[in-house]
Amino acid sequence: ASFTISLRREDNITVTIKLKSTALPSCQIRLKNVIRSELKIKPGENVTFTFTCNTPEKYFIMEIQKNIDCVSGPCPFGEVHLYPPRLPHLNRTFIWDVKASTKAGLELEFSTPWLRQIEPGETCPDFVSYNINSCIDTATVDIGTFCRNGSVSRVKLLGGVVMSLHLPWDSPLTTSGFKIANRASIKRLCIIESILKEESSVTLMSPNYPLGFPEDELMTWQFVVPSNLRASVFFHNYSLSNCERKEERVEYYIPGSLSNPEVFKLSDSQPANIAGSFNLSLQGCDQDAQNPGILRLLFQVVVQHPQVDENVTHLVDLSKERNMTVTIHFEGWPSRVPLMSEPVCLICKDPRTCDRVLTLASGAIYKISFLCKDLSRLRITAEKGISCVDLRWCQRKIYSLLVPKAITQLPIQLHKFIWKLLAPDQLNIEIMSPSLKLQQHVPEQWCNTSYSYSIVSATPATELNIGVFCPGGSIEKIQMRNNITISLKTFGKGFLNDSNSQDLKMSFVPHIKDECIFTVSPSPKAKVYLQTPSWLYGLPPYVSISWYIIVPSKQVARLGFSKDRMGIACETGRAYVNIKEEAFGAEETVRREDELLPGPRNMYHNFWVNVSNCKPMDKMHLTLQFWVTFADKQIDLGVILAVVAGAGVLVAIGLTVCCVKKKKKKSQDPMVGVYNTNVNTQMPGKQHLFTKQRKTNESHVYAVIDDDMVYGHLLKESNGSVTPEVDVYRPFDGPVGSLPPSPPPFSFRKDRKFSSNTEEAPPLTDTDHDSYTFAHQKLGHMEDNGHTNEKNNGDMSMSFLENKEQDGLVE
Repeated sequence: ASFTISLRREDNITVTIKLKSTALPSCQIRLKNVIRSELKIKPGENVTFTFTCNTPEKYFIMEIQKNIDCVSGPCPFGEVHLYPPRLPHLNRTFIWDVKASTKAGLELEFSTPWLRQIEPGETCPDFVSYNINSCIDTATVDIGTFCRNGSVSRVKLLGGVVMSLHLPWDSPLTTSGFKIANRASIKRLCIIESILKEESSVTLMSPNYPLGFPEDELMTWQFVVPSNLRASVFFHNYSLSNCERKEERVEYYIPGSLSNPEVFKLSDSQPANIAGSFNLSLQGCDQDAQNPGILRLLFQVVVQHPQVDENVTHLVDLSKERNMTVTIHFEGWPSRVPLMSEPVCLICKDPRTCDRVLTLASGAIYKISFLCKDLSRLRITAEKGISCVDLRWCQRKIYSLLVPKAITQLPIQLHKFIWKLLAPDQLNIEIMSPSLKLQQHVPEQWCNTSYSYSIVSATPATELNIGVFCPGGSIEKIQMRNNITISLKTFGKGFLNDSNSQDLKMSFVPHIKDECIFTVSPSPKAKVYLQTPSWLYGLPPYVSISWYIIVPSKQVARLGFSKDRMGIACETGRAYVNIKEEAFGAEETVRREDELLPGPRNMYHNFWVNVSNCKPMDKMHLTLQFWVTFADKQIDLGVILAVVAGAGVLVAIGLTVCCVKKKKKKSQDPMVGVYNTNVNTQMPGKQHLFTKQRKTNESHVYAVIDDDMVYGHLLKESNGSVTPEVDVYRPFDGPVGSLPPSPPPFSFRKDRKFSSNTEEAPPLTDTDHDSYTFAHQKLGHMEDNGHTNEKNNGDMSMSFLENKEQDGLVE
């Protein structure tokens, strides 16, 4: 098909058809048997042409530019038409270049549905867009790019304007959608009017965004808002230039305000809950010529109806709190940024200071209100720091880790409360739950409560995730060496009632050698599952963890591991599992990473479980889980009968002695008192196990000790050779007051039957998988070294002979 374009000279219109920048020259323009790739039609020309292909819209674009002179001649006020008609169906851009004096600016008025500003690079849904540029002398300022269906009703510009309308080839649009309404001096770069008739939000940008607002310029946005609605302003993205003189700022003119204009920095919280229409102006400064910087602003204005409870204030008393912040925010903050179109929930410190996120600091009292239709979309996150400044004072103090009532009484769900506990180098941290106790969240025992605690122990180099715990378990306390972060997280609305029964506490305790020590006090007949920290990534290398399990007096505990082996191979060092019962003469069980773990066993007294890690091979990590169950102790009927029989014999002997004494008494002469200097005249007192302490007697000194008699129970039939193990066991240390498992000696010896021969056991090799058990060393005397409950282990052979000497069995 052929096309004819006829341009009148007085219209001052130029039409240019040219190839797209990305199109290949596979389609061309035929003009009077001449083939060309570009066609320019000037004012007063009449041109007929055709295309060499059937789909020219894929290859060509068209520009229609009209020059309008409002300086030397009359300005054509009124609607601007799309001219000329019957153009080829190509992507086309209409450009109106209007010249005007800076003393008489231009006003462009847009017909409904008005315009909506978009960021550079963003496209409009219908691909119809407007671009407005202001021309002041030789300078051009990009006011912005706009789509249809918005709130921008008019734009007033200082000087001339270049207005562009971009239409796709298949657009049915036949009108420009705007008119030149007036000429008026505005004494600023531009004024943009935005009409907000109902609940909505609008996003606007400063001119030249994001390249930078012109130096020392002033512009204004006028917002027309019905008096029955409330408007709030939010700055989402801004940057500042380097000012030599003046100061960049925003100014508000709010009808009825006592301080118009109200001046704010761009970094301030902007006014909210504004009743009715208002103006917002952006003022630049004189910039540093060497380093000007960039002034830019992207902001949002949200309009909504007054909330029913906007006048309801909530008192948040943080005056007695220290080192605490409370943040009220929308759901998903800070990882999720709310969409511009989402309904807004605002938190207000006063009627005009509102924001989506509000942070309150401790030491003050706040009165807050909410502009939000649905408070369930709001959350609270709080953080509190506890540290030790005076060592003498903080060791005597117990701190309560409770959520303050100032937070729980708010009509908002608590999302998370974080305690950051900082311990000095000389002290460690102990967490206690005396009444509720804690349950470790493991696959076999899920936490099903309204809140839980996530505990993380951290040093500058490493972070150890102790685990997730909830109330209602068996763990009385947890001692940790490093700084601690405890995060209380809530689930649902049940925490409001459960918060009254919180009992988590913390204190600073003397230094411990293990990374973490758990004290577990299960209920009778309970089954408790416990697992090593950092379950997902494995226990860090060279870390030692201990559990101290308390067994009720009338109960017997059964201990078992959830798997047969540790499941690792060590690159450096050795990994160990130690089990030690707190009983006189109890044996300690040790397993290495290359051995089978102990099978289920009964424990009749309080006992320790310790896990010490090595440096595992690549992609291997140590994770261990064990369980403890309880049952009533069974009483042996034979023992009862033996005790009863023994008691009967003693009674019979007593009666016989009594009768003999009575007979003698009758026949004896009266007794005469004689003083005997060799008799002890002191009152009888409590007899100790040893009449002399180990320091003051010499019962442990012998000229000759028979090795067979002393160490025979550690020997079995052997060929007489003993070689030490090549690996070195790392010491196990528990808390003060309880005796943790002692480390195995450097030379492991397998259990042997008691033998009178003097042959030593054969050397152990890596292929030996027998259990290593060691007789407990008997407790010696107490030494006062600052820890009154700490016990010293005496040499096993010496203690054995000492006991015999005290009982009169050693000659």
